Amino acid sequence: MAKIEIVESLYNYIEKKFKQEGHKIFDLIYTLENNPKKGKYVGNIGGIVIKELKYKNFRFYFLADGYKLKFFTEEELTDILLRFVRMSDKKNQQRIIQEIKEILLKIGLEGFK
Repeated sequence: MAKIEIVESLYNYIEKKFKQEGHKIFDLIYTLENNPKKGKYVGNIGGIVIKELKYKNFRFYFLADGYKLKFFTEEELTDILLRFVRMSDKKNQQRIIQEIKEILLKIGLEGFK
């Protein structure tokens, strides 16, 4: 089972923006605990995979270790960490993906705390 971590600023933003609907989004995010290979691949920086989950017109971006995600079976993925870092709507999708890549290149994973 994978471990899910949501950056605090994203967690607060989801609660503020979606209010009662927020629990549906968190349920969707936590389905990755049992199925960590879920989500659409959108990029790769230094072995860190950037993937997205869709909810209506919104995308939620998360980071994972690309090596573990690609080569391990679901039973072996017990220690993988999936970190949700950003969200966007359809029109800002490319800008947000580029922003995530720049943060990973310049600062690394520590840029998402």
